[in-house]
Amino acid sequence: MNQPEPTRISFREAARFWAWLGLVSFGGPAGQISLMYQELVERRRWISSARFTHALHYCMLLPGPEAQQLATYLGWLMHNTRGGVLAGVCFILPSFVLLSTLGWLYLSYGQHPLMHGAFEMLKPVVLAMILHAAWKIGQKTVKHPLGVALVLGSLLAVSWLQLPVPAVLAVAALTGWLYPTAASAEHKAGKAQAGPAIIDDHTPLPDHAHWHWPRAVRILFCFALLWAAPLLTLFAALGWQHAYTQMGWLFTKAALMTFGGAYAVMPYVADAAVRHYGWVSSAQLLDGMALGETTPGPLIMIVCFIGFLAGGQLPLANFGMAASGLLAAAIVVWFTFLPSFLFILAGAPLIETTRHMPALHSPLNAIGAAVSGLILHLTLFFAAPVLFPHGWQAPDWSNILICLGAAALLFSKKINALPLIAIALLTGLLRAGWQLLN
Repeated sequence: MNQPEPTRISFREAARFWAWLGLVSFGGPAGQISLMYQELVERRRWISSARFTHALHYCMLLPGPEAQQLATYLGWLMHNTRGGVLAGVCFILPSFVLLSTLGWLYLSYGQHPLMHGAFEMLKPVVLAMILHAAWKIGQKTVKHPLGVALVLGSLLAVSWLQLPVPAVLAVAALTGWLYPTAASAEHKAGKAQAGPAIIDDHTPLPDHAHWHWPRAVRILFCFALLWAAPLLTLFAALGWQHAYTQMGWLFTKAALMTFGGAYAVMPYVADAAVRHYGWVSSAQLLDGMALGETTPGPLIMIVCFIGFLAGGQLPLANFGMAASGLLAAAIVVWFTFLPSFLFILAGAPLIETTRHMPALHSPLNAIGAAVSGLILHLTLFFAAPVLFPHGWQAPDWSNILICLGAAALLFSKKINALPLIAIALLTGLLRAGWQLLN
């Protein structure tokens, strides 16, 4: 006799799922969203395909990591604020622990010949991955001559005119708003419903999912306090110009403009962290991007590694390298992800109540086209020290060939990023070991 279908999702069962998801969420946002769909819609049938896609559309409209925001949204829909916070934290916590540990190992042993050799082999591979990311985003958004113009315009605006990234994205969004037919690209879920779900298309909204102005105001106040209290504490203790205080302010701004994911915000972070503040070098940033690809969680968690390196190299008085780096990493992650929780906990009730999305596809796709140009700028930013370390007249032909080979494999879809990184690290270790023996 068949067991009756469950009528609710227990908090304990959901907690086990979110903890498991945080440990296995490799593959970037596309892989993470696909994994959530397979588990929650197709296998467990906790939520219907339409409700899942509805939540995903809202998260795609927001700045920040869409996969982490989707997990937060679904956790909130199931179990109110505690479910949303649990899902969102579980999604990033394993990555935080791993990248902080890798940051400590990098600062402690990064100059060891074996480690140095591994990362030197990795740099041209990551350069190919960044170029491939620009192509993937461009395929989705550049479907009209205006899209090509936005790609080239954003590249020139940042590389040649040195305009700030937020201004470039704002102009792109305005262009998409003014020319919606040219800039729009329809998103299609294309997934079939797997069967009746606990949270189905016609399941009544729970009490917490109804929109109430007083509740929204309370959430906004709480998040303003959670943002201002640590920033003002850093300001009072260390001053506004201290690196820790500036990290809080920088990554707050970064969190509010990360349309298009981690690769979209990296030009902004790279410009500030490397050129303006000098917290890390471009080589260290490139290594961080490689490590971010090899760990679970959102790719934007690359900022955790950057924060650890910056704090570890600028230690506070009476703080060792590890403690100083860990504090900086925590500051960076706090200010990067806090807005994402706000967007979901404050905005999701309105989205669930109205059950329709605002017509913002055109501006968002225009931003996506501009993001392709920004990623090309990021490629050029990293290409000089990797491919031309001694100037344009003295190219490093071995790195150029490795970069071209990795790009050929990625574009031909013969290999994914994770195994490619593993091969590069192993090859670098073997090459460095051979050089030490000889």
